Amino acid sequence: MSSSSRNSSSSHLFRQGKPGRQTDSRKIAIVGGGISGLSAAYELASRGAEFTLFEGSERLGGILETFRSGDFVIECGPDSWVSEKPWAHELAVELGLEDQILGSNDQWRRTYLVREGKLQPLPDGMRMMVPVKWAPILESPLFSWQARLGYLREPKRAEELKAAAAGRNDESVAEFVRRHFGREVSDTIAGPLLSGVFGGDVERLSVRAVMPAFVKMEAEHGSLITALQSRAEESAARKPIFSSLRTGLETLVDRLAAHLPSHSVHLHEPVTAIRREEERWFLSTQKGEQRFDSIVLATPPHVTQGLFLSLPGEGRRMAGLLPQRASSAIVVALAFDPAQSSRMRIPRGFGFLTVSPLLNPAREKGPSGPAGEPQLLACTFVDQKFSHRAPSGGILLRAFFGGESAEAHLSEPDEALVSLAHRELTRIVGPLPASDITLVRRWPLSLPQYEVGHVERIAELESLAASHPGLHLAGNAYHGVGLPDLIRDGRAAARAAIESCDARRL
Repeated sequence: MSSSSRNSSSSHLFRQGKPGRQTDSRKIAIVGGGISGLSAAYELASRGAEFTLFEGSERLGGILETFRSGDFVIECGPDSWVSEKPWAHELAVELGLEDQILGSNDQWRRTYLVREGKLQPLPDGMRMMVPVKWAPILESPLFSWQARLGYLREPKRAEELKAAAAGRNDESVAEFVRRHFGREVSDTIAGPLLSGVFGGDVERLSVRAVMPAFVKMEAEHGSLITALQSRAEESAARKPIFSSLRTGLETLVDRLAAHLPSHSVHLHEPVTAIRREEERWFLSTQKGEQRFDSIVLATPPHVTQGLFLSLPGEGRRMAGLLPQRASSAIVVALAFDPAQSSRMRIPRGFGFLTVSPLLNPAREKGPSGPAGEPQLLACTFVDQKFSHRAPSGGILLRAFFGGESAEAHLSEPDEALVSLAHRELTRIVGPLPASDITLVRRWPLSLPQYEVGHVERIAELESLAASHPGLHLAGNAYHGVGLPDLIRDGRAAARAAIESCDARRL
């Protein structure tokens, strides 16, 4: 049995690239070497702009990391991107990775909810909590007759819902779902789905920030069911729901790094303060202060807050507009070779979600260990979701722990977290042998909470940032936490940084 607490396959950390066309006097700083910062650096390198990327840790990529052992490909952070958002796909193609792009096995797609210790499948033909087909909803044991009646009535209330949406300010995801379908659907479906993605509470999460497509549907159609059913034919021909890379998502980091001039990337060099003077930006690190024409802050919200506080005047207000809460995550992967897997009975599907009592004590108690343990929010059946993730006949499970208690358990030894994952998964899917490979990753404060009012706060923040020429923002604090969103924002921030430099030179 082998265990990994840090990805030993990442021997390069940063691949030296050929210097780009450093032909002009624009000097741009990028603070943060996660996927947003890397995307910004790639955009600048492609345009021949001079830049320096500062990363406080020993590696690039942030939570984008892949561990490989034999035929097992284990993602330590996100495992895929949503295919309908184009920006990750476009970047992969630009980087020559088109033949690596891997679609999810949607023919096997099924998601389960844990109810009373048992796996209950979500009804077929659902997008989030909204059904496209009636029969699976009416037949599902997940719902009481009151919940089914709420679904049946929703299309008939289209005009009422559309009128109520007009001029409505932001509200929580829970309130939005309750207005359409009732409390039971909010607690049974919306809560687990959004907790699994954001590690947050649907009573706090902003519907405008985390479900903008559904808000738009309500404004146009009133009924979410009617809106989705009208798109059923279009959806049938859609690309796979999720996409990844055959060799793992860290391949994207490798390719991006290979395009960057090696002298432009500074690892182990966190930025501790920023200030603006005489139309230039000054960044402080342990090596002293350096001057730049523009800066791109691609740091996590809690780091960005500290940098904003170093600015006089509006800096404190800007820090207060960032997400003030972020949840931590613990990922535990268990890989089983074909001989071990032959004794296991994992149901067909992509994985399961739980109802988290730690995120909302009013909900049904989900599968959890003794009080105070981090909550098991979800598990992915990785070998079923994507091909080329395990040897033929092998099984790869990835357990995701979060909730309010997760941060307190980040310092737990790997063995304790592996034991917890093994115990919880055994309780839900049945007996498991000792796994051939185990992996533990801890991601502190990695999921910023887009709470009610987030869209308005970020709009105000961006307005204040615009009053500081040369300051540009990217990362998961603003317009989405998914891989495509981060790539889009990083590249857009880089273009804006070049434009702001050029504008001051005119």
